[in-house]
Amino acid sequence: MRSYLDHNATSTLRPEAKAAMVRAMDCTGNASSVHGEGRAARKVLDDAREQVARAVGVIPPMVVFTSGGSEANNMALKGAPVERIIVSAIEHPSVLQAATASGKPVGVIPVDADGVIDLGALEELLHGPKALVSVMAANNETGVVQPLADVVRLAQAHGCLVHSDAVQVLGKRMLNFGLPPLDFLTLSAHKNGGPVGTGAVVIRDGVPVEPLIHGGGQELRRRAGTENLVTIAGFGAVAGLKQDVMHLRDRLEAELDSAVIFGSKVERLPNTTCFALPGMKAETLLMAFDLEGVAVSSGSACSSGKVAKSHVLAAMGVKPEISEAAIRVSLGWDTREQDIEHFTAAWRKIRDRHKARAAA
Repeated sequence: MRSYLDHNATSTLRPEAKAAMVRAMDCTGNASSVHGEGRAARKVLDDAREQVARAVGVIPPMVVFTSGGSEANNMALKGAPVERIIVSAIEHPSVLQAATASGKPVGVIPVDADGVIDLGALEELLHGPKALVSVMAANNETGVVQPLADVVRLAQAHGCLVHSDAVQVLGKRMLNFGLPPLDFLTLSAHKNGGPVGTGAVVIRDGVPVEPLIHGGGQELRRRAGTENLVTIAGFGAVAGLKQDVMHLRDRLEAELDSAVIFGSKVERLPNTTCFALPGMKAETLLMAFDLEGVAVSSGSACSSGKVAKSHVLAAMGVKPEISEAAIRVSLGWDTREQDIEHFTAAWRKIRDRHKARAAA
């Protein structure tokens, strides 16, 4: 038996997405063409845009489809009409690196030991030229939810714009673009059972943004290039679907008696547990779980698949000997009781072996 518990990396494809994608494959036309085939493709595109818009409480023209969350983050940070950028220390690399690559001055908001941003530090950073503040809705490693309403309140008082990377939140908790009133919002399909390779940036009506990609009038001239109709159809099909797994996460965490659970004192996503077993390396834990048939991930994994130091845990002040043992378990729409039982049995074996070696 295999149990896949790495949904924050990418979730399994929902049947609704697969069915919508198969139907879209029968569309021959280009959505920008005016003939019958083009109009049929346009309808698929418009329907998906409406589904995504409805899921986050906006009008369809505010949704710009992209190749994924990373492109959406880059588009918001590089294209926003501001003089500088303020990011939290725990943002996804696509936000941190896009901020640096923008060529604009960058301020960094620290976080506390629970992984929640320091609002006092943010308020100090807001003094100065107009800025874009980018704070994720919830962290991809720890699942810690950020105080977006307070971020927006402070930013608006200083005439600044706000972007939020909500890639990990779609389907897991309430997400409404207007509550609090954001200027940019990043979404991705494959974290909620949609296809890899499609996402969106939601842009508040009336906010200008410089396109990353030029050369065509697609997406209301905000992103050139023929839209990926098949994956966008899959995205639309899952945008409004929810997952209810908190009871499974709580049951899993009840077994982690020997572990440190990061962010356990504050609000977290209902599917995410980031923990460490002191004295063990993340690489060792990953391999041990994999041999037991359980797929989890390290606290931070780079694109090459190697375990890397977590900048999130470092920003939280976690000691290196603890952070280097960090493992993330993330549940998804198809996680079942037997998956938790499988994880629990594997964890007990790994934990007991570790204790026996430590006592020898």
